[in-house]
Amino acid sequence: MRLIALSPDDQGRIRAALQIEPKPGWVTYWREPGDSGIPPQITLAADSGTTLDKISYPVPKPIAIGPIQEIGYDEPVTLPLDLKVAGDAKPAKLDLTAFIGLCKDICIPFQASFSLPLSSAAQSEPEEVAVLDATAATLPKPPSPDFSVESHSLSADGKKLSLKMTLPEAAGDAPQIYVTGPSGYVFFKRMNDKRDGRDFQTDIMIGRLPKTYDIKGKRWDILAIDGDRAIETTLAFD
Repeated sequence: MRLIALSPDDQGRIRAALQIEPKPGWVTYWREPGDSGIPPQITLAADSGTTLDKISYPVPKPIAIGPIQEIGYDEPVTLPLDLKVAGDAKPAKLDLTAFIGLCKDICIPFQASFSLPLSSAAQSEPEEVAVLDATAATLPKPPSPDFSVESHSLSADGKKLSLKMTLPEAAGDAPQIYVTGPSGYVFFKRMNDKRDGRDFQTDIMIGRLPKTYDIKGKRWDILAIDGDRAIETTLAFD
């Protein structure tokens, strides 16, 4: 693994990224890994003077290991990190720990600690900027008029999420869809797929949620992949 970071901008934001390069045959995981696996975790040192606002994830792929269905990456991947300087702090370096899961015939946790000096704002960082810009192109995009979720509804028993979507192409296989609910829950098993031109309908099977979980007012995320395009958006349950 390798950490890269730009100097803080005028608003104290730091563009950074964690580059993960598994050996051939090994996989690592998306933010919700599926039936097994360990999602990436980033922990900043308590005295680092920075906070982590967001980890972004390039479009993952389904990974089948026997009957186990996982979601992740089987090749090098770069995870963009949005960091923020805390208050009036002027950190001279970035101290953090990265914890990931790696799987081949067995699954193992892997952890590394980083201490990266932060360049001054006036210093040129063309290589880092190029990596971060290239990685941004691999991220899912927001919905657009030709690729979006038109409607969603959860059944009264909470076991089925019905979706109606507009897809970018008039023909093709059913899209890959991942719905993430409460932390640690991802739903991707489908039934009743129907693709009619660019119109698509499906039912996502919802596994057992926490006993005291109330869907009202919650926001779930959805990632949809159709061909070489991917979108990510939020489903509101008001």
